Amino acid sequence: MSIALVILAAGKGTRMNSDIPKVLHPIAQFPMLVHTMWAGSVLSPERTVIVTGHGSEAVTRVAQSEDEDARIVVQTEQLGTAHAVAQAREELEGFSGDVVVLYGDTPFLQPDTLERMIAARSESDLVILGFEAADPARYGRLVMNGNVLDRIVEFKDATDEEKSITFCNSGLLACDSDTLLSLIDAVGNDNTAGEFYLTDVVEIARSRNLTVTAVACDEAQTLGVNSRVDLAAADAVFQARARTDLLELGVTLMAPETVYLAADTVIGRDTVIEPNVVFGPGVSVESGATIRAFSHLEGCHVSQGAVVGPYARLRPGAELAENTRIGNFVEIKNAEVAEGAKVNHLSYIGDASVGAGTNVGAGTITCNYDGVMKHRTTIGENVFVGSNTMLVAPVNVGDGAMTASGTIVTRDVEADALAVGRAKQENKPGYARKLFEMLKTKKARQDKGA
Repeated sequence: MSIALVILAAGKGTRMNSDIPKVLHPIAQFPMLVHTMWAGSVLSPERTVIVTGHGSEAVTRVAQSEDEDARIVVQTEQLGTAHAVAQAREELEGFSGDVVVLYGDTPFLQPDTLERMIAARSESDLVILGFEAADPARYGRLVMNGNVLDRIVEFKDATDEEKSITFCNSGLLACDSDTLLSLIDAVGNDNTAGEFYLTDVVEIARSRNLTVTAVACDEAQTLGVNSRVDLAAADAVFQARARTDLLELGVTLMAPETVYLAADTVIGRDTVIEPNVVFGPGVSVESGATIRAFSHLEGCHVSQGAVVGPYARLRPGAELAENTRIGNFVEIKNAEVAEGAKVNHLSYIGDASVGAGTNVGAGTITCNYDGVMKHRTTIGENVFVGSNTMLVAPVNVGDGAMTASGTIVTRDVEADALAVGRAKQENKPGYARKLFEMLKTKKARQDKGA
């Protein structure tokens, strides 16, 4: 059976108090919309239609950066969820199969839930996703008769008996494309808000003698985000789950609650993560590495046995080979550090290659930017880079070479050579005492005048 996803992402999210469309606010450093698209991808959809509205251009950029084939439609007026799905009609033209309707602000939906919804479609014309609510509050109740969903009753219309039902409506559904569009055509807006509600398709389907059922999932999967408070709570839920997953995989988190993970963070077992480490997008850490306290990693790869930090920053393009050492207050960007190399203190290595076994001294900087373009530095194997060396790119340092402390390297250094490039030191006997006396006299005059 072919699958099409229709993801509703048109809402402004007024309660977010933001110029950013609600579905683009991040959970674990990825927009909520992307989380929804990831969940839906398990169904290998033939088509993915994103219904946009507020901030359509920004939503389109994010959606198509994740799936370049995603089809974008615009709901120019916010007239309800059924009206939103109806905007996908043109992009569903010629499609034969099931449509799964998802919400872009529901980031925790699990792939197996969607698979169960599709499986249920083999026996029912319309499948609704429901959940057992710990606090049903004002959710719509799903009134079941065995496996058959009789109706959805909104809280304000429910009897006392119906209000006691804890099986609630998530708003997500699966249905044959032609059937769904036909049901939506019959949805009216004779309600207080004057909107076309997607939930009305259940009653319409039952009136046509179509079979309707509901599939249950954990309440957490249906958690929607409508405010900054919700966003923070949702992110906390994600972090707690992700940390638990890592612990169960054999990763040591010394203070789990202080480690912040991205949704795509990959860490191998027997790696040790010390407190207050932040992982941005695109990080993979192999088994047996150590990430020490207060380090920040994004867009990088750390190999087995490497030690990073404390207080280190790995930026996009940083590639650390096995048994490397990146120490305190060191920043690596778009650079490869080969096996056994060390950059231990107060250094910046950007747009560079550092060879195996090389030691980079404290305060070393690869001067990679000339104000217009970036340039590359290549440091060979078993090189000793003296403290406070400035490597002005483009420049190459050959295998086994050495730079003297305080050297400014502006041209290539051949293998096994010593590069010295600093001003000659000159000592002036007695000058310090004379200078201090002169300065003290000057200060005394200023104090007297004040």
